[in-house]
Amino acid sequence: MNIKYLIYTATVVLLIVSCKNETPKAEIVETSSYEAYLNNVNKQSTVNAEQEVAYWSKRLDKDTTGIGDIGALAGAYSSLFDASGNINALKNSEVLYKRAIEIAASKDPYVRGLAHNYISQHRFKEAKTLLEDLYAGPTNKRATEFMLFDVYMELGEYEKADQMLGNFRNNGDYNYLIRVAKWSDYNGELDSAIRYLEKAKDIAESRDTKALKIWTYSNIADFYGHAGRLNDSYNHYIKTLELQPDNSYSKKGIAWMKYSKEKNTTEANRILDSIIVHHNIPDYYLLKAEMAEFDGDTIKANAYLDTFMEKAANPMYGAMYNTYKIEVLVDRDPVKALALANEEVNNRETPEAYQLLALAQLKNGQKKEALKTIEEHVAEKTYEPMALYHSALVYQANGLKDKVEPIKEELQGASYEIGPVLAAEVEKL
Repeated sequence: MNIKYLIYTATVVLLIVSCKNETPKAEIVETSSYEAYLNNVNKQSTVNAEQEVAYWSKRLDKDTTGIGDIGALAGAYSSLFDASGNINALKNSEVLYKRAIEIAASKDPYVRGLAHNYISQHRFKEAKTLLEDLYAGPTNKRATEFMLFDVYMELGEYEKADQMLGNFRNNGDYNYLIRVAKWSDYNGELDSAIRYLEKAKDIAESRDTKALKIWTYSNIADFYGHAGRLNDSYNHYIKTLELQPDNSYSKKGIAWMKYSKEKNTTEANRILDSIIVHHNIPDYYLLKAEMAEFDGDTIKANAYLDTFMEKAANPMYGAMYNTYKIEVLVDRDPVKALALANEEVNNRETPEAYQLLALAQLKNGQKKEALKTIEEHVAEKTYEPMALYHSALVYQANGLKDKVEPIKEELQGASYEIGPVLAAEVEKL
C-alpha cells in the first residue's frame, strides 16, 4: 500500500520541497503546548464564515442586482470552504463569481476570484484561460501577474512562470517573496526559499496583518520541517494556532510530527480526530491509513482507504483528489490508475503528474514505458521525495542499479519528511 502523506497548503502557492533533513536533539512536541487547540468547539473560522454568508445573503435577497453584495458573498463562501472543507461552499462561490462577471462593469476582481476558485478545484487550464484573457486587456497587471505565475507553476509551464516572476521582481514585496520562495524550492534551493519566506514573515509582522501572519507562519513551518529544523517548524505551527486556534493545516502538521518523529500514532490520530470534527476532507483518511499500516493493522488501513475513496468519489471534487486516487488505485486497480494518471497529465504536465504516470505504467507491467516517462519528464526536474522514490522503483525494475543508489541515499536523509512506512520501503531498494 505505502500511501505517502503529502501535506497540502491551503493556498494557491503549493510548496514542492526537497529532501534535506537532520535529527533534532530532543523531543519537541509537548502535548501541553497544543492541547488547548484540540477542543472540539474550536471552529470559530467556520462560524465567522457562516455569519458572513448569512449577512451577505440577506443583503442580496433584498437587491439581486447588488454587484458588491454578490462579490462579497462569493468571497464569504470561499472563506467557508477554506474553514470547513465543504465543497458545496466552493461551488456556490463559483456560481456567484460567474454571476458577478456577467453584470459588473469592472470585472477584474471577479475574474481573479473565479480563477482562484478554479485553481482550488484543480481546474488549472480554465484558470489560465481566464487570466490570460484578462491580462490581454485593461487590467490590474500586477495582481493578474501574481496569479498567472501561480497557475503556470501548477501547469508545469515553468518558462512562462519564470518570465512572469521577472515582471514583478521586488524584494520588498510580500507577494513577490512568497512566489520567489516557491520558485527557489522548485529549483531545489531550500535554504534560499526559507530566506525569502523569512523576509515575507518580517513584512507580515511589520504590517501586523493577521491573515498574512497566519499564512506565512503555517507555510514557513512546513519549510523548516523539510529542512530538518523541527523546533522552528513546531514553534511556527503554534504561532499560527495562537492567531487562529482552529487552523487545521497547523494541527495536521503537528499530527505528522507526532507520527513521523515520535512514532506516536495514538496521539497523531487524536489530533486528526479533533480536526475532522470541523474540517472533514478526504485526505485525512490517507494519513490514518498510513498510520494503521505502520501499526500493523491492515484491516483498519484498508478501511480508511475505503473511506477516502468513498469521500473523494463525490463528483463535486472533480480532479481535486486525482493524485491521491492514483496512489491508492495502483495497488487496487492498476488499469484504472493508469487511465486516471493519463487524465492527470493532461490536466497538468508537471514532473509530479508524470511520476504518477510512470508508477501506474510500472504497475501495469509497462516498465520500458515507465522508464521513458521518468527519463523525459521527471529526472532532474523535481526534488519531491515521492517522485524520487517512484523513479527508483522504475530504475530498479529496469535493472539500473547505479541510478537507484543515489536516490536511496538521498531518501535515507529524508526519513522525517517521508515518514516511517516509506522509510522502511526505501531500505529495501
